[in-house]
Amino acid sequence: MNRYIQDYINLVRSGVSPMCREQYQLADLIEYTFATENLVVDEDQLERYMGLLRYFPYKLLPWESFLFALHNCVYTQEGDLRWPCLVIVVGRGAGKNGYLAFEDFALLTPVNGIKNYNIDIFATAEDQARATFDDIYAILESNEAYFKKYFTWTKEEIVNKATGSKLKFRTAAPKTKDGGRPGKVDFDEVHAYENAKLIDVAVTGLGKKKHPRRTYITTLGDVRDGPLDKLMEKAKKVLSRLVPDNGWIYFICRLDSDAEIMQPETWGKANPSLNDPNRRELLKEILLEFDEYKDDPAGHSAFATKRMNRPQGDKEAEVTSWDNILAASAPLPDAGYLEQRSAVFGIDYASTQDFVAAGILIQADGNYYWITHSWVCAQSKTLSRINFPLAEAERRGELTMVYEPEISPDIPVQWVESMREKYRLIMGGIDQYRYTLLAKAFAQHGFDPDRKKGNLKLIYSPEQSRVAPIITSAFLNHKIIWGDNMLMRWYTNNAIRIIDRRGNITFGKIEPKSRKTDGFMALVAAFIVAEIKRDEMTYYNLDSGLPDLYVY
Repeated sequence: MNRYIQDYINLVRSGVSPMCREQYQLADLIEYTFATENLVVDEDQLERYMGLLRYFPYKLLPWESFLFALHNCVYTQEGDLRWPCLVIVVGRGAGKNGYLAFEDFALLTPVNGIKNYNIDIFATAEDQARATFDDIYAILESNEAYFKKYFTWTKEEIVNKATGSKLKFRTAAPKTKDGGRPGKVDFDEVHAYENAKLIDVAVTGLGKKKHPRRTYITTLGDVRDGPLDKLMEKAKKVLSRLVPDNGWIYFICRLDSDAEIMQPETWGKANPSLNDPNRRELLKEILLEFDEYKDDPAGHSAFATKRMNRPQGDKEAEVTSWDNILAASAPLPDAGYLEQRSAVFGIDYASTQDFVAAGILIQADGNYYWITHSWVCAQSKTLSRINFPLAEAERRGELTMVYEPEISPDIPVQWVESMREKYRLIMGGIDQYRYTLLAKAFAQHGFDPDRKKGNLKLIYSPEQSRVAPIITSAFLNHKIIWGDNMLMRWYTNNAIRIIDRRGNITFGKIEPKSRKTDGFMALVAAFIVAEIKRDEMTYYNLDSGLPDLYVY
């Protein structure tokens, strides 16, 4: 094994510097791979690459040299890159853009040996997309007389004269053929990507040049169920050796627990560059931020999220934590276990030209099981602002696109009707905003909309305060289960608690246009009805009949 690789593995195991569990797992995985596969390290190429550091105002740290060697100079017997895909998740200030600047600079040069090996750097904002580009630009400007023999550069493009390789930064998918044929693509601050559209388009251009590569650099963030969460979930499986790595390196640095946020001696787990004695100024800045965090953790949650890679969310406003939302994604029981049990339903039908959600809530063995479906008006004026992958949710069967000017009330009512064939629906809850419209459709399907004796409940916002503690407790104790439903995760993560001056709680949206909550609000409506019919919900089961009042 190459010395840059082995030296870092030795450092991880030495105990000299604090390391998180993912670093130990990665060290084990890399050693195991070298022991079980016939790999080749191109030592000459690697040393020539490292010689390019003389043009940089900094040197690579051990973790950076380790990754550079693995990502760029380790080959299979067939001559393919062994690890063409690299994911770097480190705390803010670790120098990930500096690493990327050296890697991209090196791959533009003849040392790479590939002509026209173009590199595109992507990010969601221009200032972030050009951060690495500007680092390289500054190095070229610092010694213009020398570098103009080898490069041409503007503030939009850097070109190596010998190879013709170009470096560009982008915030949108390239529209030209040349831009669609890169040798390498970079993705900066992946935590900010709310969906994978840009990534998917960017990587489809790879494969037309020899040795295609991808590099992702990021801290953790607050966007949930986006591309980064999916990368982290895959990393967990790869590092645990539950699935093969398929050419991916997952370099993850974070604290092992929230408790370690209060222990400065552990911070090197999240930021491996803090282990360098030359980074004293960085440590001073982090200590200043730590003082602010201790005084007001909620107001300075970015310290935990960005510096320590321990996302906190907005604990004062969020409905529940992301971990609790993920717990609700546990598998639903077999259909036979829930069928014919007492159930209630809830519908959120605030706008006929936007989103509509309905669901069935069943209480059994101490859990609340939620079976739900959504409909989306394809002509909605707000769809262009939504970053959630609706098409993927439709493929998974979680929603149906409606290609009409509006969503007819018959659509969710017919869905509830189909659920009545499987479950003992004793009552349903409908938001007051569209009650009249929906009640008429329900009456046509045999439901009784009589507000005093019927089986449809008109839901008022103040009633949310009564069930808010029940919902909070159910999430905390992982008693809400809706299966692997990405749409429900999105809905719930978009919702917030609103507390008035009397302490009453209602639920609202983080952002009214692009962050939908319809499925969660339908769940709240069902909880309100379940609380009204608590006795029936918990008493009637597979072996008992329902009183005539509720049979229809």
